[in-house]
Amino acid sequence: MKRTFIFLTLLLTFFAGTGYAQQTKQILKRTMIDHFFTCTMDKMLDTLSATYRLPVFFEKEAMERYDVNVRFFNESLLDVLKSVCDEHGLRYWIENDGTLYIMENPDDLPRLRRLKSLRRNMAIIKPKALEAPKGPPQKFKFAVSGRVTDQNTGEALPGALVKVRNSDLSVLTNANGNFTIMNVPNDTSVVEASFMGYQNDAFRLNSKNITDQLELSLFPNMNNTLNEVEVVGKKAGVLNTDSKKVSVLQLTPAALDKLPNIGERDIMRSFQLMPGVSATNESSSGAYVRGGTPDQNLVTLDGFTVYQVDHLYGFFSAFNSNAIRDVEMYKGGYSAKYGGRLSSVTEIRGKDGNKNETNIGGDLGLLSTNVYAETPVGKRSTALVAFRRSYQGPLYDKIFGQFNTTTTNNATGGGGGFGGGGRMGGPGGGFANQVTPTSYFYDVNAKYTFTPSTKNSFSLSFYNGTDHLDNGRKLNFPSFLTTITNSDLTVNDNSRSGNTGSSLKWTSSLGKKLYANTVVSYSGFYSDRARGTIGTITDSAVTRTINNGYVETNRLNDLSFKSDWEWRAGTKAKLLFGGYGSYLNIKYNYTQNDTSRLIAQNNSGTVAGTFTELEYDPTPDIHIQPGIRATYFTPTGKWYTEPRLNATWDMTSNFKLKGAMGRFYQFTKQVTREDVIAGDRNFWVLANNSNIPVSYADHFIAGMSYETDGFLFDVESYYKRLHGLTEYSIRTTGGNGGGPGMMPANTTTTVTENFYNGEGYARGVEFLAQKKAGMYTGWISYTLGEAKSKFPNYGDNYFSSNQDIRHEFKSINMYHWQRWSFAAVFIFSTGHPYTAPMGSYTVNTIDGGRNTYLTISAKNGERLPAYHRLDLSATYDLLKIDGRKVGSIGFSLFNVYNHANTWYNEYYLQSNQVITTNVKYLGLTPNITLSLKLK
Repeated sequence: MKRTFIFLTLLLTFFAGTGYAQQTKQILKRTMIDHFFTCTMDKMLDTLSATYRLPVFFEKEAMERYDVNVRFFNESLLDVLKSVCDEHGLRYWIENDGTLYIMENPDDLPRLRRLKSLRRNMAIIKPKALEAPKGPPQKFKFAVSGRVTDQNTGEALPGALVKVRNSDLSVLTNANGNFTIMNVPNDTSVVEASFMGYQNDAFRLNSKNITDQLELSLFPNMNNTLNEVEVVGKKAGVLNTDSKKVSVLQLTPAALDKLPNIGERDIMRSFQLMPGVSATNESSSGAYVRGGTPDQNLVTLDGFTVYQVDHLYGFFSAFNSNAIRDVEMYKGGYSAKYGGRLSSVTEIRGKDGNKNETNIGGDLGLLSTNVYAETPVGKRSTALVAFRRSYQGPLYDKIFGQFNTTTTNNATGGGGGFGGGGRMGGPGGGFANQVTPTSYFYDVNAKYTFTPSTKNSFSLSFYNGTDHLDNGRKLNFPSFLTTITNSDLTVNDNSRSGNTGSSLKWTSSLGKKLYANTVVSYSGFYSDRARGTIGTITDSAVTRTINNGYVETNRLNDLSFKSDWEWRAGTKAKLLFGGYGSYLNIKYNYTQNDTSRLIAQNNSGTVAGTFTELEYDPTPDIHIQPGIRATYFTPTGKWYTEPRLNATWDMTSNFKLKGAMGRFYQFTKQVTREDVIAGDRNFWVLANNSNIPVSYADHFIAGMSYETDGFLFDVESYYKRLHGLTEYSIRTTGGNGGGPGMMPANTTTTVTENFYNGEGYARGVEFLAQKKAGMYTGWISYTLGEAKSKFPNYGDNYFSSNQDIRHEFKSINMYHWQRWSFAAVFIFSTGHPYTAPMGSYTVNTIDGGRNTYLTISAKNGERLPAYHRLDLSATYDLLKIDGRKVGSIGFSLFNVYNHANTWYNEYYLQSNQVITTNVKYLGLTPNITLSLKLK
């Protein structure tokens, strides 16, 4: 502690005149100490403050326990501070006004801030004050523009609040951190900036800086390690709503380590904890938003579309959180600048890279490891690279073993999946035993950013992610099938899928009122699967050789261009407009038994159009956002018009009404290939002018919210009408249906293919109660929803859609104590509907052959048992002496009370008897994750 005083003394002496935290850090590095000190710590600090008029704050009772009796020989202030604080377990923290705090624990900082407030009028305490105007104002009623950034990294801060002090003028920065404030009173006004997780700061205008782009750089706060949170403009939680918009969720990737997880911090899966986004799909990071399916969600990364959003059976999302800056999800009724999907939009923006210093870090867990590096390249460029790969370990074996170990029943019912299988390419269950699992995934992110001036920036982004899944296994039969005396059957099941995406983005500021983003991008998706049954079986003393199966391939290429413009027309209006175009090519081939090519699609088309949208605030309490989008689609030769409208009304400072409506078209979609026996599969197709219609939906949303500094209560209701839904079915006669794992008879199998088209609707009400600040934070939510579909081929009545969930309750609880964060997540929902085979029968034909037919339940007439689980986690933050977080250790328990939730059923047909096997989700699963960064 002795050294702490000495170091602080000299440190404060040198930065008393500067006042800025950045200058203080430079002084710490450059100032050398050669002196002897002997006294108690509190007296030394008091002497330094009085002698040098230094803003030093500490608790006297704590510091008087430490004696200073040490000789320093030409040591830098920074080295002295680090060594002394480390020796005595102390921390120091420098505010953006140059104030230095000395503390025993990070949680002492709020008390020291209050101490500073009480002593602010004392003559010896003089932290940096906002500079006074240099003269009377010279200019009046003008516009200022600029950018809000992170002082340490130079990264833009989208959504930061910028306002003019003592006025009602305020704006939020856009996706690039840019802002424009109109009608600023004069050139001596004070502009204030604030953002979640950063210290508030104020900047004095003058006749010179108003002519250029303002650069407002904020210093990080110590919020990650405090039990007290100051709420300014935006919430400080892991997941937040945006009270200024309708149906918008915001996420901060850096805070995701506070939540329980199976593998690692997961962007897409975290959204599943909010109302309106289904949380029961352990096997999918894809979002089921308000009764929609994952393919109805537009997911973009730095401007290019990502068509497959998960890895490893859905237990990982496709996005490495170390490469992501921020994420927003629009659950419905979204802006006219977005299109091509029916349900939601998730916009992901990657990090640009650190502009000030090189940083290396990564995460190590039981399922995967990832590393990243970011660095400045010269004075105007930055680069970032992140790589992630899974590996086989104890947790991997547990997951793989769980989905290949099942319970066998000799009757239908109970369990099931989406349409009887619903695993969407997941691992096989049934009677199979996997011996050597070889599945893995990897992905890589890279980004280069070049900023030639304050008004222009260019960035080149690249992403590639690949999954290799080998679910091959031996096929064993239950003992009650007494007619089978010998079996040597093997199920070969190999899949390979992934995404490749790249974009070149130009961001420009054309004057003080006009901003533009122009992106040229490429997105590619591929999926290959080969599944078959090979070997011999002896049934009723007859030995047969089996060799059947299927191969399917799906390819999608998307070359796109988009240019968005933003014009600040005045204090009350902002105009958004732009144009876009995409060339799409989609191929899908499905071959059965190496000979029967059931599907051979190769379709191309162009989507092009324009949009415009007005953000208008007729009064400070009312926000109206009308817009329209017009798209031309070459395969149909038609224009599609999409009107949109969003509106909010602040009835009081706390109570808000909100609503949205609009039409949304979708031209590329995943079609469900119905397969009751082996499980439904999905593949991408392009709408045409015949049997695959363009889908469209109409959204109607209304809600209200009540918000204070500490709490948010929010209610939203929605209704979506959907048209042009498509399913695909293969119909077989003869044999036993030809499905994988079934014993074909010695008869000819006839195959027909059909695209079925229908309509549907989704409606519901969402309730959210959130505690935003304090040692305990979290939220509870409840969603009452219904999703129905109607296909004439299945009958004239509506039936429950695959993703229909009637009731869903979520409770997310987080408690912070010093450097520990604890979380408990509980989820309950009613089960998914499914279609089950009830039995089969064989008809002898007149030519002596036999045809076998299935008897199945009503379409989605059965329902899974209720789903529920509890997850727990504890996270310990790793801090530097100066209070900066450099990593964490996370411990989590998934499904604490080991409830066996049902994933899907797999069926086997033998001698006209349907045998059901229940495939379960994970039981109790522990995990540990270590996250570190160099600086």
